[in-house]
Amino acid sequence: MAKGKKKDSPKDIPADRPKLSSKDYLAELRRLHVELVKLQEWVRAEGIKVCVIFEGRDGAGKGGTIKALTDRVSPRVFRVVALPAPSEREKSQMYLQRYLPYLPAAGEVVIFDRSWYNRAGVERVMGFCTENQVEKFLNTVPLVEHAIVNSGVILLKYWLNVSQEEQTRRLEERIKDGRKIWKLSPMDLKSYSRWYDYSRARDDMIRATDTEYAPWLVADSNDKRRARLNIISDLLSRIPYKSVSREKVELPKRQKPGGYKESDYPFRHIPEKF
Repeated sequence: MAKGKKKDSPKDIPADRPKLSSKDYLAELRRLHVELVKLQEWVRAEGIKVCVIFEGRDGAGKGGTIKALTDRVSPRVFRVVALPAPSEREKSQMYLQRYLPYLPAAGEVVIFDRSWYNRAGVERVMGFCTENQVEKFLNTVPLVEHAIVNSGVILLKYWLNVSQEEQTRRLEERIKDGRKIWKLSPMDLKSYSRWYDYSRARDDMIRATDTEYAPWLVADSNDKRRARLNIISDLLSRIPYKSVSREKVELPKRQKPGGYKESDYPFRHIPEKF
């Protein structure tokens, strides 16, 4: 971790916290969504560039957090990037090359659902790269991120921390729930048994790439609702956005029918089952 900063620890979180009610969660999420819209309008008006990285173990809640973050904003401003496995051509490129075109331009917030840190995580643990490649990556990334930040990008990196027990519960839920089975890939099953290999890889990654200009921000995600609220709140606190004044919006008067009559064409209405 960056020098002089206290390392976040799940031990600091009371184990007997009362469950956050759906009503309280939705009320706070609504308030944060309003702030995210203000952020969006400021980013667009001022030409700001924001890049947010989400990393964490399988089942840590990255997808749900990103969905909560982007639910009420424009996909033209908030772009989510989740790259598939690299092609043969991409494998021959400089490792970071395939990610660079997705970095934000002025007026954009780019969210990486996993990022270039795949090399320090799944690729390392599953043997898709050599230890020499990992070492070179960990030495290079701080330099690249320094260049990204120097170019005017606000770079935020979040690691979602989940316990072994909660990860098991969530992955088992995916197996049983037909709506979530698509989230469970063969790679998830292979990596599930390698908890401590991932722990070591994560520790090496954070130790090498946690810097003052691009720090790692660790969030406890055992409680999904609290994790989403905490992360969105933290993100908003780290970007100095301001409310952008807008003209008062009023609906214009509708035109007169001008002789129009409802069509008698037999439209193919869908069956009403509910």
